Amino acid sequence: MPLPRFDRLPAERQELILGVARRHFADHGVEGASYNKIIEAAGFSKTAAYHYFDGREDLLSAVLDGVLGRLLGALGPWVAAHEETAFWSRLDASSGALAAHLRDHPDDLALADAAIGNTREGPWLEWFDDLVSNGQRLGVIRTDVDHGLLVTVTAAVVRAADAWALARMNSSPTPADLVEGDESAQLWGLLRGLWSETSSVFGEGFTDAH
Repeated sequence: MPLPRFDRLPAERQELILGVARRHFADHGVEGASYNKIIEAAGFSKTAAYHYFDGREDLLSAVLDGVLGRLLGALGPWVAAHEETAFWSRLDASSGALAAHLRDHPDDLALADAAIGNTREGPWLEWFDDLVSNGQRLGVIRTDVDHGLLVTVTAAVVRAADAWALARMNSSPTPADLVEGDESAQLWGLLRGLWSETSSVFGEGFTDAH
């Protein structure tokens, strides 16, 4: 976490520093970005930097916390549905909003996996816990598999599907080359298979199929 002196900086200055750092980490990777170059680009000395952060990892953590916060803001809180149609509609809207945010914020897209991986538990998995719990109450999601495993795998599938859809969009010469709704249809097909009690994704059926 940033040191107290950083929090006393004007909000615009805080965002400038974190924005510079975010771009460097996005461009060069969380392992490859140079702390000294980030400090130089942000316009302060290394001595001053240690008044704001304990070091490179502290700055990186602050950047990733910001990325995660924006991802969760794009998703919005999961509002429990009371019937299956509303459940799928809300999941479609939330996933679409996340994909749109990642499309419009390439730095967040580049750092999304690191930001999500930076928190073993917390608001990211809590969002999917609410989703899975709601689906199980509605009978949409299986209950014969460990709840925590379903939450973790569901979060991974949605994140991977969004990254796939964005890569597909970026590689297409024109939007017309993509079938509207195709990405959502494939995601929902994956999730329906994952969540169905008749699915062979888990258990002996998976082994027998191979």
